[in-house]
Amino acid sequence: MRRISKLTRVAVGVASLGLVATACGGTSGDSGDSDSKDRGVAIAYDIGGKGDQSFNDAAYAGLTKAKNEFGYQTADIEPTEGETSADKEQRLVSLARQGYNPVIGVGFVYGPAMKAAAAKYPDTTFGIVDSVVEGKNVASLVFAEEQASYLAGVAAAKATKSDVVGFVGGVDTPLIHKFEAGYKQGVEDTKPGVKVLSQYLTQTAEEGGFSSPDKGKAAAEGQIEKKADVLYAAAGLSGQGVIEAAAKAKAWAIGVDSDQYKQAALAPYKNYILTSALKDVGGAVYALSKSVQDGKPLTGTQTFDLKVNGVGLSESNPEYAKVPGLKDAVNKAKEGIENGSIKVKTE
Repeated sequence: MRRISKLTRVAVGVASLGLVATACGGTSGDSGDSDSKDRGVAIAYDIGGKGDQSFNDAAYAGLTKAKNEFGYQTADIEPTEGETSADKEQRLVSLARQGYNPVIGVGFVYGPAMKAAAAKYPDTTFGIVDSVVEGKNVASLVFAEEQASYLAGVAAAKATKSDVVGFVGGVDTPLIHKFEAGYKQGVEDTKPGVKVLSQYLTQTAEEGGFSSPDKGKAAAEGQIEKKADVLYAAAGLSGQGVIEAAAKAKAWAIGVDSDQYKQAALAPYKNYILTSALKDVGGAVYALSKSVQDGKPLTGTQTFDLKVNGVGLSESNPEYAKVPGLKDAVNKAKEGIENGSIKVKTE
């Protein structure tokens, strides 16, 4: 039976973690002899890779913070097109063999590969984001995405003028269902009668649901044609297309995972990014790195929710505070979630 623990505020915090990821892709890592010990943290990216201005870049920010604070070497490795679970396992094994510790898989797609790699390297701490993997040396870094999405739904309900809002999910999976469920509930609880249009871009990650801005843009344009004037995307790199379409139509976009209002690559559209549903992936990467550095590696399921600032809602856009009743409604909803009077659905 795995040990379940609640992560405390060792995470860097969604509000204070500044993303420093570059907008380019590629594989990076410090050179050195293989089989060296304690080289520092390594992350293996999810689909979309570095430069998605969202999920993967948040992980990179946590890696960078750990590198700067602890002064050790790091590596961040890109996925390849059409790769198999065996390819992912080999990537994790290679990083562990080189002496990186911890080794973190960014995304639920690393589940089977993580279990196999961790068994081969029992003295290395492994981490996986967005999935639970059994293993004495594995930390499963999971989030209450539905809570942040509920707050996004509250914001959407307060900002809509057409009483039609949209949700674009990258891939039709249980994880993204959590985003949709929380968002819909937040909208409905705040302003009953508002219509929520939902669309998933693909059925599998291999089809590009998380890595195709053109697909996101097309989906958003379709929802805008149906009068949606606030669009929330949980779609990784594809979400950039949703934000672009929203800005072109002078509609509101709600970002995801990172504070997308602050992303340099999205600067042309920032005035239309009302807020972002935050998910402190960077904090999780940093927290696991710090635990290994301190000699007390985290293992088991580590849960990031509103109570530990593991998820939240950004307020960077000055227009956020200008929408009548929005800030007060979000703060009230956050208080309700934290004290248990609001139970947010995950399906």
